[in-house]
Amino acid sequence: MMKTKIAACLLGVSLLAPIAVHADGHQHTEEKALIMLNSDSLMTQGMAMVLGNAIQGQGVEVNVLLCDAAADLALQDTTSELLKPNDVTPEQLMMRLQQNGATVSVCALYLPNSGNAEADLREGVEVAAPPAMAEQMMDKYTRVFTF
Repeated sequence: MMKTKIAACLLGVSLLAPIAVHADGHQHTEEKALIMLNSDSLMTQGMAMVLGNAIQGQGVEVNVLLCDAAADLALQDTTSELLKPNDVTPEQLMMRLQQNGATVSVCALYLPNSGNAEADLREGVEVAAPPAMAEQMMDKYTRVFTF
């Protein structure tokens, strides 16, 4: 009986862990998602962005890190094929994430190794700083998803 009560208390505490109470008395979830996208596959890119938008729709802060061939989505002149069933491109889905508050970054190695410059990036896309990305990856409230 005592073990059951202790287990129930511990479960309750663990479920409350990601919730913080601000000075104004309102609860705020600190859940975050970091989507790391490397694939050059159009469907993989699209699905990563679809899931990012779905996660964001649940009130989770979303950050996207684009590396390797996937970082081409961040270029102003990239126009991918439309994906069914909604006839949208991965970059359109990415821009929707940004419009709703997500940050989108290219990995630090992308620009110097791709022949592109910061001026070639879409508006609002940043170049990731490795120490800041490492901090996000290790944050206990951040779930990391790789595609």
